Amino acid sequence: MRVTEGGVELEVPGEQTEGVEEAVFYNPRQELNRDLTIAALRAYGDREPRAETYLDAMTASGIRGVRAAADGWDVTCCDVDEEAVELARENLARNDCEATVERRNVTALMHDRAFDVIDLDPYGTPMPFADAAFARGRDLVCVTATDTAPLCGAHFNSGVRSYSAVPRNTDYHPEMGVRVLLSALARSAARFDVGIEPILTHATSHYVRTYLELDRKATAADAAIDRLGYVDHCEDCLHREHAFGLIADPIETCPNCGGERVLTAGPLWLGPVRDPDFVAAVRDEIPAEFGTAERARELCTALERELDAPTHYDQHKLCRNWGLPANAMDDFLADLRAAGYAASRAHYGGTTFKTDATVDEIRAATADSLG
Repeated sequence: MRVTEGGVELEVPGEQTEGVEEAVFYNPRQELNRDLTIAALRAYGDREPRAETYLDAMTASGIRGVRAAADGWDVTCCDVDEEAVELARENLARNDCEATVERRNVTALMHDRAFDVIDLDPYGTPMPFADAAFARGRDLVCVTATDTAPLCGAHFNSGVRSYSAVPRNTDYHPEMGVRVLLSALARSAARFDVGIEPILTHATSHYVRTYLELDRKATAADAAIDRLGYVDHCEDCLHREHAFGLIADPIETCPNCGGERVLTAGPLWLGPVRDPDFVAAVRDEIPAEFGTAERARELCTALERELDAPTHYDQHKLCRNWGLPANAMDDFLADLRAAGYAASRAHYGGTTFKTDATVDEIRAATADSLG
């Protein structure tokens, strides 16, 4: 079928029929991801003018590569599937775009050639491709992970295998997925004396997406590793705390309620997951004609304002735990700020928020409003 996205027209596989997957995958729900990618590439071009080459590592229909080529990038599209390669070539020609299209194993390609920007958007975990991307990426590595159940701890063993970390299924499961992924990527990059700096990261729907600026120095790799650590989480009162370091020192009883149902997760990335200035620049590069323009701009605004806390709370979950009705989020956050705490909405959902207050401090600050 024919689709138009971001000003380009493409032929893409039709919808799945009779339980048979198309050989070449196209996901219309990823339009927000792709719109933000183009805006991020534009903003990054201003940030690092020397960046010119872009690898669409799993090109499928070629939609991401075509959009990048139409925007002026020197694009290479790669896929192991013959139908995907042919479709990508047709879509490039349809839009009068030039790009190199390779039919080969993308890991082998990355070891053969260096690229300024490498974009990994596989089905499932990106980790099998991460080492090659960090070995040969010069400036920016963009990564999508769609295996959110392993990342967030819902599929525990799979998460341990894929990311060499202990994920926990908590009420802040999107944040858990973000920080498990970034931890694994930081450790992958460090093997090549490369440090990562997440300049834009979001968890949306069924995937996590991050943009990592690279610093190819051993000291930068060490600095990234220093941002790893562990989170302890009480399943009874929802208290949580974190500590930096590669060796876990889990707490046995909750310091808040004395409960013994305490989970430890990690190693997790405990540092910032975005650069607010870059996020603002990305928002400014989103034109009205993008199909997800309004959503993308709102997401960027939420990310720009979000605190760097490594966990978030769900107001409704807290109120249920306290046996109290929830009030309006704006009033709830205003109470926290009036009590002297930092507080922001989290981009994961309408009732999620971040704060530097503990569970008891949140309860005390909002007591009058909640009853």
